[in-house]
Amino acid sequence: MKIVVPVKLVPDLVEELVINDQGTGLDPMWLRYKLNELDEHAIEQAVLLKERAGAHVTVIALDIDGADDALFTASAKGVDQLVKLCGDFEQGLNNHALAGLIAKLLRQAPADLVLTGVQAHNDLDGALGALLAGFLKLPYVGYVSGVSLSNDSALVRKEYPGGLMAEIEVSLPAVLGIQAAERPLSYIAFSRIRQAMKTATLKEQFLPQVPPAVQVVGRMYKSESGARAMMLQGDVDTVAARLVEIFREAGVL
Repeated sequence: MKIVVPVKLVPDLVEELVINDQGTGLDPMWLRYKLNELDEHAIEQAVLLKERAGAHVTVIALDIDGADDALFTASAKGVDQLVKLCGDFEQGLNNHALAGLIAKLLRQAPADLVLTGVQAHNDLDGALGALLAGFLKLPYVGYVSGVSLSNDSALVRKEYPGGLMAEIEVSLPAVLGIQAAERPLSYIAFSRIRQAMKTATLKEQFLPQVPPAVQVVGRMYKSESGARAMMLQGDVDTVAARLVEIFREAGVL
């Protein structure tokens, strides 16, 4: 059983996002990248399937800032093979282009199961997993929170709105969009990551031609606040009296 997990590194929203001088995108000089959280769940689910069924797990990432840390952390979790795609990604890469690159690799070295995070906060042109399934003409199930494998199929648990759960049998090979692994994300001590840096092999695959990034028409702007919340000070009686005044002024009382 061969499992492949393509992962994305996304801008860390904890950091301030700076728009470039042209207004066409974020300034890469000020960006810090981190592994997409739902891709972490996809890795966790893949390692869990390896523990159950003896699968061989490969993680693929683009060669951008933070990729090595993400890959070696995956190795410390139990991933077997690390692949870093190298090329000119300075201008970014949309999901259609990324899915096309990964699909080309998977046609050369097919996998039985492809796991991706079901979405990322910088997805502008569709989720990577669904696009990848379309390129490979494979079945796709998204919002998956559990996977069981047999010889030629997978039984997946899919979550619907309202807490409704369904079990779907999918013929392999297939692509699954993982929403949550069956167990919490495992904590990896930094000492284990450093050990993985010394022992794990990081395969670099150079891409001679990288598709162009999405071109923004017009300009990007930061959102401006229209109004701010009113903070009421004082004891309970004072705040209650002020609330009554506000409701009367608004015509509610």
